Amino acid sequence: MTTPSALTIIRAEHQALAAILHALRHTLCDIRDHGAKPNFEVLRSLLFYVDAYPERLHHPKETDHLFKRLRERSSQAAEVLDRLDLDHASGEQAILRLEHQLLEYEMLGETRLAEFAAAVELFCDRYMAHMHLEELEILPLARHVLTEEDWLSINAAFESNRDPLTGHKPEKEFEALFSRIVNLLPAPLGLGSAA
Repeated sequence: MTTPSALTIIRAEHQALAAILHALRHTLCDIRDHGAKPNFEVLRSLLFYVDAYPERLHHPKETDHLFKRLRERSSQAAEVLDRLDLDHASGEQAILRLEHQLLEYEMLGETRLAEFAAAVELFCDRYMAHMHLEELEILPLARHVLTEEDWLSINAAFESNRDPLTGHKPEKEFEALFSRIVNLLPAPLGLGSAA
């Protein structure tokens, strides 16, 4: 069997999200460790991307299609799937907390930077561990136990909307966000000028 397109899409979307998380960390490092002036528009855009794409489109497809079919075919990963589904269910609240902490930092000043930066580090660490677990345990198991029929419906779900950061033409509503992120981030992460 050739590699199901859903697996390729999931891995590409994970790489795109990892790049966004890296950009978020890098931006905060410049502020915290190198005295760069905070660019709140960049920070807001990065957090909004995480909320708008992975949390609202990517995770529901994993839970509703990939994980559901995997649960039907095997009990082998039930505990891991439960943990990943719990991460998905709590993801929206986690990003909302971060967005609120960013607002506090923007409105109340530098006294909130350390708290915001620590929250971002924890969020990024958890997100990276989540994706690593999916790629290490769930995707190989799915490839092994799911049927061609399973993959047809899973592939269709993942092909229905694609992350613009994976090199695909963005859907209309994400085109402006994608352009904003690329144009705001300074080199080497984007096309914007250094602060």
